[in-house]
Amino acid sequence: MISRYERMIARRYLLPGRGERFIVLVAGFSLGAVMLGVAALVIVMSVMNGFRAELFDKIVGLNGHAVIQGNNGRLPDWRDIARQALATPGVTSATPMIEQPLFATYNGRAEFILLRGMRVEDIRANTTIQSKIVAGSIATITAGSNQVAVGARLAEALGATIGSDITLWNPQGQATPFGTMPRSVNFTIGAIFEIGVYDYDKAYVVMPIEDAQTVLLMGDEVGMVEVETADADRVGEILRPLAAKVSGRAVINDWREMNAQLFEALAVERVAMFVVLCIIILVAAFNIASSLIMLVRAKTRDIAILRTMGATRASMMRIFMTVGTTIGVLGIVAGLGLGALFLFYRQAVVNFVQLVTGQNLWDPSIRYLTELPSKPDPVEIVAIVLITAAMTLLATIYPAWKAASTDPVQVLRYE
Repeated sequence: MISRYERMIARRYLLPGRGERFIVLVAGFSLGAVMLGVAALVIVMSVMNGFRAELFDKIVGLNGHAVIQGNNGRLPDWRDIARQALATPGVTSATPMIEQPLFATYNGRAEFILLRGMRVEDIRANTTIQSKIVAGSIATITAGSNQVAVGARLAEALGATIGSDITLWNPQGQATPFGTMPRSVNFTIGAIFEIGVYDYDKAYVVMPIEDAQTVLLMGDEVGMVEVETADADRVGEILRPLAAKVSGRAVINDWREMNAQLFEALAVERVAMFVVLCIIILVAAFNIASSLIMLVRAKTRDIAILRTMGATRASMMRIFMTVGTTIGVLGIVAGLGLGALFLFYRQAVVNFVQLVTGQNLWDPSIRYLTELPSKPDPVEIVAIVLITAAMTLLATIYPAWKAASTDPVQVLRYE
């Protein structure tokens, strides 16, 4: 514990004195470096967490935790497979689905699309789609109505809007003496959604499963059964018994296998960014050590006098360690405040920088999401604070030891 007089002296050394402006300036730079390092760590880790969480929520919201897909792309016995899936412990839902890449045209414009057929009740129960409708109504999407829901970026690319009639082309049409003729079917846009993942908003056309079967000439077959489980992280373990039952008829792919490269890249980048930004804090700790060494040099006479008045070596160490630690703590607090402020106004900051520079810093076609996400993790923030405090404390040990090692006899010999 630090005594009252030690706190008084430490407080005095933290304040600028005559001839000590340079030392105070260096200490201010050290505080600023700690602040920027902590803020950068908090911001980057929160954005990385938010990016992963947003991608996971949207990908799983559309594709479930796993899909059971037929070996030839079709499941004629999908009802039996869905029943077996629901009977598997840990499985909460099994939804039949059709997903097929096709071609869409409107007013001379053409775009590749991903046709998704779902039961009407499943479309309306899907919160990822239901909560992201930006125009029209999902209630208009019913079997036989020829109404579809399309992604906002796809509608923009086609120049279509609510009420527009788009044409879907299936290359696997009817055979004729002149070859296979593509099958074309017209649909009216009844709803437009914006999920927030660029690839989905640019490609998806959602319709009742009966209409999709008609377009694709699939009869009563479906392409896959989407499965959700009680624990997404244990999906492989939960579905292992089901995989053995459907072996030979279908294969099961979970969300980790379908998006392995993306999530592995995010994990590697997250670790790399953490290490790189920790170096900033390490540099700030060296700055604190430098400012304390200069302070010890400037206060050598004061230290000698305190020693002759009875101050112990331990007292000197505590005083200078308190000075350095205080700089570090103030930098941590300021960094947490700066990080929180940036995260709160993160999209406004991105928009402002884009306005000033004229550059598109957040291109959804490259970064998947339409907005900069954020998800602060209290455990990570506590870890950042502890790591920074530990580095700061370690940086104060050598200057404090040098102060405690001052020999008052040598210093005051010619005073």
